[in-house]
Amino acid sequence: MALFKKYTFKGGVHPDDRKNLSSGQAIEIMPPPKIAYIPVQQHIGAPATILVKPGDEVKKGQLIAQASGFVSANIHSSINGIVKKIENLNTPIGRKSQTIIIERNDESETDFDEQHIENLDKKYIIEKIKEAGIVGLGGATFPTHVKLSPPPGKSIDTLIINGAECEPYLTCDYRIMIEKTEDFLKGVMLLKTALEVDNVYIGIEKNKPDAIHKLTEATANLPIKVIGLEVKYPQGAEKQLIYAILKKEVPSGGLPLDVGVVVQNVGTAYAIYEAIYKNKNLYERVLTVSGEGIKNPKNLLVRIGTPIAEVIEYCGGLKDDTIKVINGGPMMGIAIFDLNVPVIKGTSGILALTKEQTAIYEEHNCISCGRCVDVCPMNLVPTMIMKNIKKDFTEETEKYGAMDCIECGSCAYVCPAKINLVHYIRLAKSTIIANRRKAQQTKGASNG
Repeated sequence: MALFKKYTFKGGVHPDDRKNLSSGQAIEIMPPPKIAYIPVQQHIGAPATILVKPGDEVKKGQLIAQASGFVSANIHSSINGIVKKIENLNTPIGRKSQTIIIERNDESETDFDEQHIENLDKKYIIEKIKEAGIVGLGGATFPTHVKLSPPPGKSIDTLIINGAECEPYLTCDYRIMIEKTEDFLKGVMLLKTALEVDNVYIGIEKNKPDAIHKLTEATANLPIKVIGLEVKYPQGAEKQLIYAILKKEVPSGGLPLDVGVVVQNVGTAYAIYEAIYKNKNLYERVLTVSGEGIKNPKNLLVRIGTPIAEVIEYCGGLKDDTIKVINGGPMMGIAIFDLNVPVIKGTSGILALTKEQTAIYEEHNCISCGRCVDVCPMNLVPTMIMKNIKKDFTEETEKYGAMDCIECGSCAYVCPAKINLVHYIRLAKSTIIANRRKAQQTKGASNG
């Protein structure tokens, strides 16, 4: 049986998952905000083009900003209201975006009931996903319709649904799997149809035994295999998940489609179900509010554009010793410096941590212990990238595979010298990208 085999990958770490704070909390619907702040850049790719202006009346689910290219995503209003302003505001991922500010003017809202759907085909499903503005809801926010449209010459034979949810604290995908099982599986089958594949796997870490059991029973008569994964971070990273289940290695610089695989998140599959069966655009998402600094941890269904401060207040507020709030998980999430920033499509969690969980350490010199090499899931030597970028040896950092780093933070987690290795690798990556862009511009100018 697949459940008793060891499905894992080389490297990784075992942080305390701390999921008990919220795992027992059923998904609760948070009331819509009085004012929604909806950025037009909530995804990888080009920002959406704004279609509304101040004074316009909009409805829940209405298209308010249109994808401006193939790698882009539609943006929809999350409330009924009036567009008050359009401003360049902060977002929870540390950058600014043009933001459509909508003031709610109608308390009554219609629900989206499930429709009977027949004769679904690949083209229809992908077009509806594109219209709905669905992106990867695990945090990556890559437009889903792009993932489902591989370029010519790339053949896809396997779909993997990422139910690992390996980041500590986060439990929103877990709650979807056990509360919305049937609907979630309909979304998985829609993805199977869109990709025209025979092989479908749902990978779930073994610290969620009830989810594994429930989905194993629910898929008994479906062409889907449920896999119990070893509990290890970053088990949910695409390349590690593919290796754990299929023992296939994605080549350096490559993508999952290079080995015939597409990986999708649990929340994304559920959003696809709602888009097709309920004709519902992506204007809200399930997220986890947790951490030792939150008075009442919860799993919530929250409208996109809701200020994070309001979400925290709905959960009882922050404890007195809270010193950090994070958008996402503690390993790969981004610290929030302004609690007025809104929930966006990629907000899988809001974590409030106390001083005990966020101790600041003084960085010391590398002692060449090799622990970072042992845990790196990408088989890199993080310290060599760090040492070379400090000397501005950008070409050397590229040779050491800086661009292959998935920024999981495992290296920094185990470093006895407390070196923020991820910081240096991000610096190396940004420098490499800037140099490449400069070289292209120089080449274009010389050709012109």
